[in-house]
Parts: sequence; C-alpha cells; structure tokens
Amino acid sequence: MAAFSDAEREAVYKTIYARRDIRRFRRDPIPDAVLERLFEAAHHAPSVGFSQPWDLVVVRDEGTKADIADIADRAIAAAREGYREPRRSEFAALKLEGIRESPVNVCVTCDPTRGAPHVLGRSSMRRTDVYSTCLAVQNLWLAARAEGVGVGWVSVLYPHEVREVLEIPPHVKPVAYLCLGYPEDGFPDEPVLQREGWRERLAVDSLVHEERWEDEAADGSE
Repeated sequence: MAAFSDAEREAVYKTIYARRDIRRFRRDPIPDAVLERLFEAAHHAPSVGFSQPWDLVVVRDEGTKADIADIADRAIAAAREGYREPRRSEFAALKLEGIRESPVNVCVTCDPTRGAPHVLGRSSMRRTDVYSTCLAVQNLWLAARAEGVGVGWVSVLYPHEVREVLEIPPHVKPVAYLCLGYPEDGFPDEPVLQREGWRERLAVDSLVHEERWEDEAADGSE
C-alpha cells in the first residue's frame, strides 16, 4: 500500500502536532512492552550509510538519576547567570528537567566509529552520524506521544560528566538525555515555553525559501 488511509495519515500528523516537551511526571512505571516499542521505533530511524550509530543507556537507578540531576542543577545555575533581569527571573521560574521524578531516563549516544572508516554518505558531512542519532530521538519521541508517554529532553548538562557517570566509552558522544514517564498534568495544548511567554512559534511562511535564500524582511527591501 503506497499511501496511508485518511485515518492513518491523520494520526501521524496528530502525533507530530501534539508532541510536547514534558517536565513533570507521575511515578507510575512504564510497562516493559511499551518501552520495547519505543526503543524499536528509535532503532528504525534513518541513518547515514545505514550505520545506526545510536545506543540507548536506560537509567532507572535512583542514585544514578541523582548524580545526573546534580550535573543538571549546576549547569542550569550557570546558564541562569547568562541572563539579565527580568529574563533571569523568568528563566529561574522554568522547570527545565524531570530527571529525579521520571521513572525512566534514557541517554541516547552516537558512536562515530560504527561502520567506519568508510560510512556511505558521510565523507563530506562528518556530523551526519549525530544528525542520524537525533532522528532516532525524534522517532522515540513521536512513538512515546502516541503511547501517552511524556518525554523531556534535558539539554542543560555537561556531556563529559554524563559520560563519566554512565561509564560511556570515550569515543562515544552523549547526544540526548531524555526523561520518560506519564505526564503529571497531561499534555498541554501548546509548547510550555510558548505558554509561559518565553517564545512564540515562528510562521512557517517566513522560513520557506523558493529556489534561493531571499529574506526581504531582513534587509528592509521591498
């Protein structure tokens, strides 16, 4: 079947538009069967040269989560100092991670040596292995939304410290640290940062360029 049915197509778009970055979680465990489906979805992402450079480190131990959360606390505190008031206070009011609260954490990594030295399609764009890993993250995220599982990507971390805590080999790159769990307050109708007034979604028409990059609004021309 070349195309999905109307209902199937609608479900795909609904999942994309309803995906949210979740920071507050219930403690209810995620069934193993659900986690297995999420990991399979991640593993079916496209990858440069079919290299499949990702690994998933699943963290449930409270002590390990506490160690990662300590890294996040320091990184968030440092990031906060980069803002001036009133933005600093607005930043401080945001909840940027749910490491301790979420029942499962997953660190998604990228192994640049997988399939090396000759990975098809990577000779002129060396970071396509990382891009591929991000596609695995997106697959997991969308599958989780379809399952009613919330995902929060914690980007305010020090990757080298995460590597040490999780004993990740030196050549492997931690790309995404994800918190997984059932949302405490459900899925919001709009992104949290938009709801909190941090930023608005840009108009897609302003981001689509035909044939060449031209932005009349940017240079004031008519």
